[in-house]
Amino acid sequence: MGRFDGKVAVVTGAAQGIGAATARRLAEEGAAVAVVDLTAERAESTVKEIVAAGGTARAFGRDVADYEAVEAVFASVVEELGGVHILVNNAGITRDNLFFKMPKSDWDMVLSVNLTSAYNCSHVAQRYFVAQKYGKIVSLSSRSALGNRGQANYAAAKAGIQGLTATLAIELGPFNVNVNAVAPGYIATSMTATTAERVGATPEAHQAEVAQRTPLRRVGLPEEVASVVAFLASEDASYVSGQTLYVNGGAR
Repeated sequence: MGRFDGKVAVVTGAAQGIGAATARRLAEEGAAVAVVDLTAERAESTVKEIVAAGGTARAFGRDVADYEAVEAVFASVVEELGGVHILVNNAGITRDNLFFKMPKSDWDMVLSVNLTSAYNCSHVAQRYFVAQKYGKIVSLSSRSALGNRGQANYAAAKAGIQGLTATLAIELGPFNVNVNAVAPGYIATSMTATTAERVGATPEAHQAEVAQRTPLRRVGLPEEVASVVAFLASEDASYVSGQTLYVNGGAR
């Protein structure tokens, strides 16, 4: 028996990194997973991994920053997988720059993909969750929500995730819907590799530098974040709601 037997999970931005690791973890524990990314082709590699391991998954290509596209993908998930019980808002991008050089287009794009998409998916998901009096929403914030040089747009979006989480927990709690967030620190992904390149370092050198100022003396792995997401999406966290849990190796 898995913790998610009989449950259907929607994971956005699940083609790689934390999203892919989360999709795999939920599937390993019994969930049927809707692997959502910008195109179905991008999502297919994660689906193949899950199916090869004996799990159930389907690829869905949608722009989750588009509300109507989100409505369509949830309708397809319910039709193909039989329902929806868990939403993981993971879709995200970076467009890093010092604030005085940041074009408004980069501000708008990062807020749209990282924050508005969470509104879109949560707003559509809550229709199903409220009707069935059950649901779990876990959104990805970031340690950058506390402020990070060169990431005014990303920091603002990830701080917004924490405010959205706290508010939805209050409003959806009476309908047996738990809403939480996970705020990773430095995790070894393609996104942090891009950050390393932005500051003129290799991913390996950048990770080594970050590790030295992290109490656990290493950077995190996507699977370590996925395990926390899985906990918050499970009945093990049935009385946890409105929280943002930092997964950052003890960094401050």
